Amino acid sequence: MKFRPRAPEEPEINLIPFIDVLLVILIFLMLTTTYSKFTELQLTLPTANVDAQRDRPKEIIVAVAADGRTMVNKEPVASRSVDAIAQALKGAAQPDSVLIISADAQATHQSVVSVMEAARRVGLARITFAAQSGSR
Repeated sequence: MKFRPRAPEEPEINLIPFIDVLLVILIFLMLTTTYSKFTELQLTLPTANVDAQRDRPKEIIVAVAADGRTMVNKEPVASRSVDAIAQALKGAAQPDSVLIISADAQATHQSVVSVMEAARRVGLARITFAAQSGSR
Protein backbone atom coordinates (compact mmCIF):
# COMPACT_ATOMS: atom_id res chain seq x y z
CA MET A 1 0.00 0.00 0.00
CA LYS A 2 1.41 3.16 -1.15
CA PHE A 3 0.20 6.30 0.57
CA ARG A 4 0.70 9.55 -1.15
CA PRO A 5 1.74 12.42 1.03
CA ARG A 6 -0.94 15.01 1.32
CA ALA A 7 -0.17 18.48 0.13
CA PRO A 8 -0.11 20.78 3.13
CA GLU A 9 -3.08 23.10 3.13
CA GLU A 10 -2.19 26.75 3.21
CA PRO A 11 -3.86 28.60 6.01
CA GLU A 12 -6.55 30.90 4.80
CA ILE A 13 -7.03 34.27 6.42
CA ASN A 14 -10.59 35.46 6.29
CA LEU A 15 -10.67 39.27 6.21
CA ILE A 16 -14.42 39.74 6.44
CA PRO A 17 -14.65 39.40 10.25
CA PHE A 18 -11.65 41.70 10.59
CA ILE A 19 -13.34 44.36 8.44
CA ASP A 20 -16.57 43.97 10.42
CA VAL A 21 -14.74 44.58 13.69
CA LEU A 22 -13.00 47.66 12.26
CA LEU A 23 -16.29 49.12 11.05
CA VAL A 24 -17.88 48.59 14.48
CA ILE A 25 -14.93 50.35 16.12
CA LEU A 26 -15.13 53.19 13.61
CA ILE A 27 -18.86 53.66 14.20
CA PHE A 28 -18.33 53.56 17.95
CA LEU A 29 -15.62 56.24 17.74
CA MET A 30 -17.72 58.44 15.49
CA LEU A 31 -20.70 58.30 17.83
CA THR A 32 -18.75 58.91 21.02
CA THR A 33 -16.49 61.70 19.77
CA THR A 34 -17.58 65.17 20.75
CA TYR A 35 -17.01 67.86 18.20
CA SER A 36 -16.24 71.08 19.96
CA LYS A 37 -15.23 74.38 18.52
CA PHE A 38 -12.12 75.86 20.02
CA THR A 39 -11.93 79.62 19.91
CA GLU A 40 -8.52 81.01 20.61
CA LEU A 41 -9.21 84.67 19.91
CA GLN A 42 -12.28 86.72 20.57
CA LEU A 43 -12.61 89.16 17.68
CA THR A 44 -14.85 92.13 17.28
CA LEU A 45 -14.97 92.99 13.60
CA PRO A 46 -15.08 96.65 12.57
CA THR A 47 -18.19 98.12 11.03
CA ALA A 48 -18.33 100.51 8.13
CA ASN A 49 -20.78 103.17 7.13
CA VAL A 50 -21.84 102.42 3.55
CA ASP A 51 -22.57 106.07 2.74
CA ALA A 52 -19.14 107.17 3.87
CA GLN A 53 -17.54 104.39 1.88
CA ARG A 54 -19.04 105.64 -1.39
CA ASP A 55 -17.32 109.01 -0.99
CA ARG A 56 -13.87 108.35 -2.42
CA PRO A 57 -12.07 111.64 -3.02
CA LYS A 58 -8.79 109.99 -3.98
CA GLU A 59 -10.25 108.15 -6.96
CA ILE A 60 -9.74 109.46 -10.47
CA ILE A 61 -12.15 107.89 -12.92
CA VAL A 62 -11.07 107.99 -16.55
CA ALA A 63 -13.70 107.01 -19.09
CA VAL A 64 -12.58 105.95 -22.56
CA ALA A 65 -15.28 105.87 -25.24
CA ALA A 66 -15.35 103.47 -28.18
CA ASP A 67 -14.18 106.22 -30.55
CA GLY A 68 -11.22 107.13 -28.32
CA ARG A 69 -12.64 110.21 -26.57
CA THR A 70 -11.49 110.52 -22.96
CA MET A 71 -13.12 112.02 -19.87
CA VAL A 72 -11.36 112.56 -16.54
CA ASN A 73 -13.78 112.74 -13.59
CA LYS A 74 -16.67 113.45 -16.01
CA GLU A 75 -14.76 116.35 -17.61
CA PRO A 76 -13.98 115.87 -21.31
CA VAL A 77 -10.34 116.06 -22.38
CA ALA A 78 -9.81 118.41 -25.32
CA SER A 79 -7.37 116.20 -27.21
CA ARG A 80 -6.65 112.48 -27.48
CA SER A 81 -2.92 113.03 -27.03
CA VAL A 82 -1.01 111.67 -24.07
CA ASP A 83 0.06 115.19 -23.06
CA ALA A 84 -3.54 116.45 -22.89
CA ILE A 85 -4.63 113.43 -20.83
CA ALA A 86 -1.60 113.92 -18.54
CA GLN A 87 -2.56 117.56 -17.98
CA ALA A 88 -6.11 116.56 -17.04
CA LEU A 89 -4.82 113.86 -14.71
CA LYS A 90 -2.36 116.27 -13.09
CA GLY A 91 -5.22 118.63 -12.26
CA ALA A 92 -7.25 115.85 -10.66
CA ALA A 93 -4.41 113.97 -8.91
CA GLN A 94 -3.98 113.96 -5.16
CA PRO A 95 -1.39 112.12 -3.08
CA ASP A 96 -2.09 108.36 -3.13
CA SER A 97 -4.79 108.70 -5.79
CA VAL A 98 -6.19 105.59 -7.42
CA LEU A 99 -6.78 105.72 -11.17
CA ILE A 100 -9.81 103.77 -12.36
CA ILE A 101 -9.89 103.24 -16.11
CA SER A 102 -13.42 102.60 -17.33
CA ALA A 103 -12.99 101.78 -21.02
CA ASP A 104 -15.69 100.81 -23.48
CA ALA A 105 -15.49 97.21 -24.67
CA GLN A 106 -15.02 98.49 -28.23
CA ALA A 107 -12.34 101.06 -27.30
CA THR A 108 -9.01 100.65 -29.03
CA HIS A 109 -6.07 99.24 -27.16
CA GLN A 110 -4.05 102.36 -28.03
CA SER A 111 -6.50 104.70 -26.28
CA VAL A 112 -6.23 102.69 -23.04
CA VAL A 113 -2.43 102.55 -23.33
CA SER A 114 -2.40 106.34 -23.83
CA VAL A 115 -4.25 106.79 -20.54
CA MET A 116 -1.80 104.46 -18.80
CA GLU A 117 1.17 106.37 -20.27
CA ALA A 118 -0.33 109.67 -19.10
CA ALA A 119 -0.78 108.20 -15.62
CA ARG A 120 2.87 107.12 -15.60
CA ARG A 121 3.97 110.64 -16.57
CA VAL A 122 1.93 112.18 -13.76
CA GLY A 123 3.20 109.63 -11.26
CA LEU A 124 0.02 107.67 -10.63
CA ALA A 125 1.12 104.13 -9.84
CA ARG A 126 -2.13 102.68 -8.52
CA ILE A 127 -4.25 101.78 -11.56
CA THR A 128 -7.29 99.55 -11.76
CA PHE A 129 -9.80 98.73 -14.46
CA ALA A 130 -13.58 98.90 -14.11
CA ALA A 131 -15.68 96.05 -15.50
CA GLN A 132 -19.27 94.97 -15.31
CA SER A 133 -20.54 91.52 -14.47
CA GLY A 134 -21.00 89.08 -17.33
CA SER A 135 -24.68 88.34 -16.59
CA ARG A 136 -27.04 90.75 -18.28
